[in-house]
Amino acid sequence: MPMLDRTAIDPAVCLGQPTVRGTRITVPFVVKLVASGMTRAEILAAYPELEDGDIVQALKYAAWASSDRAIPVPPTGA
Repeated sequence: MPMLDRTAIDPAVCLGQPTVRGTRITVPFVVKLVASGMTRAEILAAYPELEDGDIVQALKYAAWASSDRAIPVPPTGA
């Protein structure tokens, strides 16, 4: 697991989803903002409680969390 000093997991906060430390902003929410096409500057303007490093670490956490999951995809055609 990467160094996650900006990410917290607390069963009492957001149903135990990983959050940006000190907030109720979840890592999946931040990743969805990035995936939707928002720039880091736009995210920071919309959510001033975040810092640039929070966004970077949310993406690192998501990459780490999904790296060991393999989802079988059926072949197409045939």
